[in-house]
Order: sequence, then structure tokens, then C-alpha cells
Amino acid sequence: MRSIEEQLALIKRGADEVLVEAELVEKLKGGRPLRVKAGFDPTAPDLHLGHTVLINKLRQFQDLGHQVIFLIGDFTGVIGDPSGKSATRPPLTRDQVLENAETYKAQVFKILDPSKTEVVFNSSWIEQLTPADFVRLASHCTVARMLERDDFSKRYAANQSIAIHEFLYPLVQGYDSVALHADVELGGTDQKFNLLMGRELQRAYGQKSQCIVTMPLLEGVDGVKKMSKSLGNYIGIQESPGIMYGKLVSIPDLLMWRYFELLSFRSMEEIEAFRLDVDRGANPRDIKIKLAEEIVARFHGEEAAVNAHRSAGNRMKDGELPEDLPVIELLSTEDMPIAAVLNKAGLVRNAAMARDLLGSGGVRVDGAVVDRSFLFQRGAAHICQAGKKSFAKVVLKAE
Repeated sequence: MRSIEEQLALIKRGADEVLVEAELVEKLKGGRPLRVKAGFDPTAPDLHLGHTVLINKLRQFQDLGHQVIFLIGDFTGVIGDPSGKSATRPPLTRDQVLENAETYKAQVFKILDPSKTEVVFNSSWIEQLTPADFVRLASHCTVARMLERDDFSKRYAANQSIAIHEFLYPLVQGYDSVALHADVELGGTDQKFNLLMGRELQRAYGQKSQCIVTMPLLEGVDGVKKMSKSLGNYIGIQESPGIMYGKLVSIPDLLMWRYFELLSFRSMEEIEAFRLDVDRGANPRDIKIKLAEEIVARFHGEEAAVNAHRSAGNRMKDGELPEDLPVIELLSTEDMPIAAVLNKAGLVRNAAMARDLLGSGGVRVDGAVVDRSFLFQRGAAHICQAGKKSFAKVVLKAE
């Protein structure tokens, strides 16, 4: 096992906060593998790279020799996590949760080592609690404490309804840590209240409090908003190698350092060397290609990564571009979906053609295949290809 200093450096890599760091150091000094927990409510069947930030951190704990517990919240998933929500979420059925859970397991083992991962479902202990047990659990938290939570307090102040069952969510998540005797729990920054609840409940049940590691919420390919399928700025881990590769090499240059830190398994020393190369004049796209190849290989294999690179790069080498490449300037008050850009730039006959080409992988931006989720940012300039013969350098100017 690595030294305490080396372990702590890797654990803190990309983390937003470690609470309480001194306690974590003491746990590490104990010399035993720590029980490291992260919970996932299977509310949707597919994961994107934003979800993998936590899973990558779990893998780092595995590499350090610790015991990873991948908790599937089949009970809490039915309740619905109210974190960051401005209204009560409609609960999922048990069948929906279990179906999604199966796809989760298949996807996360592209990152985690199955032989070193304990997969658990929180219904296995929560459903054993009696009504009296739930009353005792609820007695460990006050309504005032619950209303300290940002989303609850905002809804209460705005006279928006808060269902009683929503108060159960942080209590049940906290009790998961009790049931699992967790030493460390990971979660996004939006989960901090729930993670702290685990510390409080462990103390109430006579256990040593877990340490918590919060991870930032990954920005989507637009570089601004949290990665989200509903916003269309996501990279799904089950997307085709070409689509995944294209999205990664098309992210804003500054965003790639964030992606390297949170998504790559390269050392920070190697990443810093890449940064110095760019400072000395290296093309940022060449560095993004290294990131894209690593991520594609993780989810689709080395051969797929090589082929994705070739298919994206061969079509638009400098020597193959039309000599009279047109430059088209568009004005917009906001970022624009690629389908709209193609249509307004005259690279397609109509919106339907744009949708068809995007769906079939027939659109490239700077040589990389993109789909309908690609967002053309104001101020950006890209070489766009629609089909085999329509090329243009498109500049999206602020109106």
C-alpha cells in the first residue's frame, strides 16, 4: 500500500472537499483497507461521463487497496432524491428501478474492478426496519435541521410543497452508512447535506463517523452548465466510439484540463506536461485527441479508439479541404445547436436533412463526428462538414 501522503494526494485529486481531512489521515494510518461507499439511485437507464466522476474516484480507492462498496439505491430510488429539485419528484416503480440497476452494473464495471467491488442494494436492510425503527431513525433529526438544507429552505420560503417522504431520503441515505459501517462516503457537491447526515447517524448509532469526499459536478460539452442529458450537453458512456470521440475533441480548449483531472487516469505530472506543451505552442486539439482516445478505449476498447481517431481525422486533413473553403458568419444572441447552424449556414437544404445527417454520423466539426447534442458556442469558429461535399468555416458572432 502506498504512503499516507501518496494516498491522500490521489484521494484529493479533483475533489471539492474532504471532511474531515485529519480524521481521514487517522483512518489511513490504521493500515487496514477502508470501506468506501458511493450510492447511486438508478433513476435512468444510462450513464454519462458526469456520473463517472464518482466512479473514477472509487476506482482510485480500489487502486490504493481499499474496499469499494457500490450501493444501488433501489429503495431510495423509489423515494426520489430531492437534492437540487424545486418540486417533489414523481417516484419510480420498483420494476423501473431494478431494470435500470441492471444496466448500471454492466456500465460501471467498465471502470471498477468487479473482483474488488461489493455491490449492494439498500432495500436489503431498509425493508427489514420496523415502523418503530423508522420512528427511532427520524428522532435523530429535527425539522429545523432538515430546513437548513438549501433546496428545502428555498421551497419552504416560496410556499412550495415539501412532502414528508422527502425528509426520509437523507435519513435513509445516512442510515445506509450505518448499515454498511462505512469509513468514507463519496458524493457530488449537491449531496453534502446527505453525506453529513451519515456522519451524524453513525455517531447516534455508536459508530465512528465516516469521512466524506465531495466531487464537483462536471460541466457538459458546452463548458458552462452541469452535464445533463436533458440539456443535450452530455457524453453518454454507451454512445458509439465515433460520437464519443467527436464530442471530446470538440470541447472548449480550457475545459479539457477539467476533463483530464476528473476523467483521465493519467498522472497529474503527465497532464501538467501537456499543459506546458500547449503553453509552448502545441495545438490544443492534439492534446484533446489523447483524452478522447483514453476515454473511448475505456468504454469501447483500444481498437475502437484507434478507429474512431482514423475515421474522424482522415476526412478533413488540411490537404483535403476545398481550396475555396467559404467562411460563413452567423449572428446569434446565444449558443446555437449544430442542426440550426448547418441550416442557417446553408450546408443543408433544410432542418430535416440536418437531423438525418446528424443521426447517421454524417456531420463533422473540425474533423470529429458530432450528433444533435453538439452546441456551437458564440464566439467560436469551426470547420463544419455536412455529408461528403459540403464544407465551410462557420463563425458564430455575438449579435
